[in-house]
Amino acid sequence: MKKIIIINGPNLNLLGKREVDIYGNMSFEHYLEILREHFNKKVDLDYFQSNHEGQIIDRIHAVGYDYDGIVLNGGAFTHTSLAIADALAAVTTPVIEVHISNIHARESFRNKSLTAGKAVGCIVGLGLEGYRLAIEYLLHTLDLTTNI
Repeated sequence: MKKIIIINGPNLNLLGKREVDIYGNMSFEHYLEILREHFNKKVDLDYFQSNHEGQIIDRIHAVGYDYDGIVLNGGAFTHTSLAIADALAAVTTPVIEVHISNIHARESFRNKSLTAGKAVGCIVGLGLEGYRLAIEYLLHTLDLTTNI
């Protein structure tokens, strides 16, 4: 079974309550239950959320050599944190960056991702489904590499 972690950054603990016109009305905890049920036999799905940059970096370091994939929504740290980008560059686990909203259609300061260049790819603007798509991609890629 593959081991994948979702790491969410600041304010994502408020999904379902915060700016529902942008982020929707479902809590991430509820969506995580749906994901775990969907990937039940394929993925050991771990989850971590923090509003603190250093805790996110520590978690990336802790899983970045042993897990099969990281799905990262760095929230606002996406646009500001060279330290998280450096943590992603330091580890060997592949990363998919996910954003619930389309960061390119929002305020100009959200258009630039400092972490995207350290990711295998980015999924933006597809709501919570971006997480599922990221996991599907990681599983597909992992299957391809194990069959070579």
